[in-house]
Amino acid sequence: MLNLEELTLFLSVITNESTYIDGTQLYNDFLIYMPQLSKFYFSMHTNIFNNDIDIDHPSNNDILKSFIKRGYQQVNSYADDQLTYKNWSCCHVYSLPYHFNDFLFMTSRFQGGMFNKVRCLVMDYARPFENELFKIISQDFPFLESLPVVNRASQKNKEHSSTFITFSHLLRLDLAVVHTDYAVKFLFGKNTSLPRLMHLDIKFETLVTVTEGFTNDAARRTYTQIESLVIWEPFVCPENFFSYFS
Repeated sequence: MLNLEELTLFLSVITNESTYIDGTQLYNDFLIYMPQLSKFYFSMHTNIFNNDIDIDHPSNNDILKSFIKRGYQQVNSYADDQLTYKNWSCCHVYSLPYHFNDFLFMTSRFQGGMFNKVRCLVMDYARPFENELFKIISQDFPFLESLPVVNRASQKNKEHSSTFITFSHLLRLDLAVVHTDYAVKFLFGKNTSLPRLMHLDIKFETLVTVTEGFTNDAARRTYTQIESLVIWEPFVCPENFFSYFS
């Protein structure tokens, strides 16, 4: 790889021993062997799971400085500064402008940016996603088409923001592994619009709760445009199930 001039790297690492990948480690273990490299586009996740030993997590600022020190000025990151739920912690560092169609494993540590290329965003975290984060996503991912959300934690701030949020291009929404708060936010929120939503994944129990047993006309306005409804667990259809979606 001595003559390699351009590199695109999309990497996710799960480890139970080391700390986050930073600019120093990346250079010493990898980039030092590519002296001709002039273009480097990357998105790197480090996911740490550890039950046994204490790990000294670098701060988000430390991670950014480690890349800047190696000459990568256009970079951003977000990271846990300590182990979270079930001894997990994670860090995501990426070059700017963002080069990929997918943005994976977003956490509530995300601080914003502009991601015009991204079509699929996966949100997955043990701590709650609050309304302010969804507002940022609607603005910073303007062409988002697919949004799987994984979060079982109830929102701390359940008051609906006065800011109207529109996901103009969102076609697919996956709420199969979420607290009911997020289903209410997307499907019943007075200030959230999903004008192009066609595909919805959701638990039957959540669906019953949000629609108030398939009687809530306000929520129904969102559902009538859906072409594909995916419910993974077995369930018995109530009498008004099909008429509610027609």
